[in-house]
Amino acid sequence: MFSEWQAHLSFILLGFLLLSALRITAPWRPWLLPVLALLGFVPVAELSLAGYVRSFTDDLAISTLVFMGWACLLRLGVLRPLAVAQRRQVLLLFAVLAVVLYPATLGLTYVDPYRWGFNPRPMIVAIGLVALLLLCLRNALGVWLLAAATLAFALRLKASENYWDYLIDPLLAGYCLIAGAGLLAAEIWRRLRNVRGSFNTHQG
Repeated sequence: MFSEWQAHLSFILLGFLLLSALRITAPWRPWLLPVLALLGFVPVAELSLAGYVRSFTDDLAISTLVFMGWACLLRLGVLRPLAVAQRRQVLLLFAVLAVVLYPATLGLTYVDPYRWGFNPRPMIVAIGLVALLLLCLRNALGVWLLAAATLAFALRLKASENYWDYLIDPLLAGYCLIAGAGLLAAEIWRRLRNVRGSFNTHQG
């Protein structure tokens, strides 16, 4: 039952984030959520629209749902944007998790970290320490992402018995890797401009 509601929630959040990126939808953003909630139940060839989206995305990680929910509230103006440092912390955290998990699933390493998720006590302790560090850094989003995934795993809200499936998925991993690379490139470019400006100043 939860998987069905998760599919509809994923449809609503993904649809809202995609549509709200268009400037033309800005005046109607508050109405997009209820409209998408209704559209998700529309049947097409005996399968709802939300079910079609789920067939492509599979069941998203709980942390991904929390992240998308935060992004939706940000688009609606309910929340303030994260500080640059806090955004970097979240992107770095999930980029590291992606680098740990996915090379093995592609057959690039002999170690299989996915097996750790079936008996995840050491992982949960490590994630708890990371969450505590994020709490000290006042990164509420990072804490919520980790805490929600861990709580959902403890309650077995998904069909999966593996902790990894609650913590990260390809969608979140891809976003964090791409966004992290973009931030890194922007930082390198900024420093190069500063070095160039300092050099031109000394030359003058």
